[in-house]
Amino acid sequence: MKISARNQFEGTVVSIEEGQVNAKVVVDTGGQKLTSIISVEALRDLELKEGSPVTAIIKASSVLLLA
Repeated sequence: MKISARNQFEGTVVSIEEGQVNAKVVVDTGGQKLTSIISVEALRDLELKEGSPVTAIIKASSVLLLA
């Protein structure tokens, strides 16, 4: 599958917190952890579990930093 987003990070699911509607999925990308909120339906469709290999794709018009 080809995709235009260039911010792609290979990683492994390290934790999942499933709620009523959404799930919080934490991905370790090799020293950095990314957190994604996805629907429980998507969690089930993707069959994600701790240890699953994933690719995190970030598509944003801006990134804000605070120091």
